[in-house]
Amino acid sequence: MILSLSGLFLMLSCAVAHGNAIINKKIIVAADGSGDFKTIQGALNSLPDSSATARTIYIKKGTYAEKIYIEKGNIIFEGEDRAKTIIIASIARDEWRCGHTDDWGVATLNVGANDITLKNLTITNNYGFDFKERTIWCASDTAANKEKKLRKDGHQMALRTMNMATRMKAINCHFRSFGGDTVSPWEVNNGMWYFKDCIMEGGVDFYCPRGWAYAENCEFITHSGPAAIWHDGSGNEDSKTVLVNCKFKGIDNFLLGRYHRDAQFYLVNCEFAKNMRDSAIYIVPTANNLKWGKRIYYYNCHREGGNDFSWYNNNLPAGVKASDINVKWVFGDRWNPATN
Repeated sequence: MILSLSGLFLMLSCAVAHGNAIINKKIIVAADGSGDFKTIQGALNSLPDSSATARTIYIKKGTYAEKIYIEKGNIIFEGEDRAKTIIIASIARDEWRCGHTDDWGVATLNVGANDITLKNLTITNNYGFDFKERTIWCASDTAANKEKKLRKDGHQMALRTMNMATRMKAINCHFRSFGGDTVSPWEVNNGMWYFKDCIMEGGVDFYCPRGWAYAENCEFITHSGPAAIWHDGSGNEDSKTVLVNCKFKGIDNFLLGRYHRDAQFYLVNCEFAKNMRDSAIYIVPTANNLKWGKRIYYYNCHREGGNDFSWYNNNLPAGVKASDINVKWVFGDRWNPATN
């Protein structure tokens, strides 16, 4: 059979359209077997490595005891119900690093690709919540005694980005751990991270972005440790962490934040619980060379019930108005989370 050029073009167009339909099909994950896959990792593994359009993995209500590795970009992970769509694993970073040279695999959700969207999910590292005291042999420990006692409040990551991942957003998600570094989007030179309507809870530095980060309408809950939020902006003088309309609460005398590398904090229209300690975001004693000085800014932040502390009085830098501080101001033309 001899095809005309127009006929061949039509066949190719149909084939491409059919392939895109397969790529763009919403994949259903259901723990009870009623979807396309029972596991999130299985659904993820079924996708092509790349796509010009976003692929959606829709996750039905249920508990998914999985450690997820995301190495394919442009994917939306959408839960049916935040409170009832739970991804959970139990991992102590201190133990993981005894047998591994890096953090790939240290979190419940390990992100190594760009343009990842998380929606309506609870992502938990349960190690500190179900803690049982243990001492392990740690060959990689530099101490003479290689035995290491694991701690309830040690590093426990629910989310960790790696391997040059630079863009990720989370909408209406709940990130949980008892220990430190719960939410760790780490790429200091080019990282851009967006969080909206999320709950984050953990121990020390449990929200600790590197690069540029914007969090709005989020709630932060401190279980332990000497700080809730942290920032590393040492890769670029312009990088910053911005928190707008956020609430902070936790254990009695919880501390708001700290840093030990160049950082830049903006807190706008935030609310602090009555039991927060009267202690400003502070610098940890460090040998790091901080090139850009203290950059911690507040606007219209208040303590629940009044009796505000003086250290979060309005102090935006000259030329910056509160109305200027938005997503565009943070990410510029490099990224628009609303369209990616």
